[in-house]
Amino acid sequence: MNVLVVGGAGYIGSHCVRQLQAAGHRPVVLDNLVFGHRAAVAPDIPFYDGDLGDPDTVGQILIEEKIDLVMHFAAFAYVGESVTDPLKYYFNNVVATLRLLETMLSEGVTKFVFSSTCATFGIPERMPITEDLPQAPINPYGQTKLDIENALKALAHAHGLSFAAFRYFNAAGAAEDATIGEAHDPESHLIPLAIDAATGRRPPLKVFGQDYPTPDGTCLRDYVHVDDLSRAHIAVFDKLDEPGTGLFYNLGTGTPTSVLEVIEAVEKVSGLKVPYEMAERRAGDPPALYADSAKAKSELGWEIKYQTIEPIVATAWAWHQAHPEGFQE
Repeated sequence: MNVLVVGGAGYIGSHCVRQLQAAGHRPVVLDNLVFGHRAAVAPDIPFYDGDLGDPDTVGQILIEEKIDLVMHFAAFAYVGESVTDPLKYYFNNVVATLRLLETMLSEGVTKFVFSSTCATFGIPERMPITEDLPQAPINPYGQTKLDIENALKALAHAHGLSFAAFRYFNAAGAAEDATIGEAHDPESHLIPLAIDAATGRRPPLKVFGQDYPTPDGTCLRDYVHVDDLSRAHIAVFDKLDEPGTGLFYNLGTGTPTSVLEVIEAVEKVSGLKVPYEMAERRAGDPPALYADSAKAKSELGWEIKYQTIEPIVATAWAWHQAHPEGFQE
């Protein structure tokens, strides 16, 4: 299948491009390189530097590359920034995505795989989180993702769009061969921040809150390997043949890991101490977030290769050791 990967030079997108190739598909990448890295995409993969909301560029790609399906990984995803600059998030995550969908439909491309988030659930009423729980985002980032989920349902009904929306938990880790991995600027994810604190590239890690109702007092989160995420997206392709299909899946291991347990895993893998200091809770941080992924496992045959935090951290450590400066471009 010819697959347009929008945001394919970003963290999750670039790993999905690799998995698409491994599964025998032909990926084509569209990325404006605001957060993506050209070096994360192999030179033999068709690459277009452009915006997802540009109908001329997108339309040209859909026609010339004979695209069968579009995957969307090009959202802005900093929760704090979405609170302070919500228009930036609404214009990119909602307006530009709607333009992408409009262009797809005008060119007769009706299969869509969407990168959504567990942030659509806000502070959930129970754990683990199942797909049918009420969605009540507590920040503009989560709201923009939910807005597109609702738009997809409407487009499926009105125009026969077939889609799958995957609600991620905490994407983590790097490619097994350590050639691509996580390189955000600014970096906000716990594992790379802990690795950089251990190696002295950053100041001591801040642990926000030590009085949560959890076993060690720190927040519990569900860390899922980026390659496991990618494989789930590809496994859904066969489910999208029927026009108007709308599918929603949570993707996580279902095993919550605390902040202190992540620090312990980094120390064990690296052989280094992770310096850290306790800080006040951050507003809006739930004590625990973890998934029930039974639906993805039963309907898609999704198998999680990286079940626990230590092997996930090991892939991240290998990437950071091999590329201490990230991507050199």
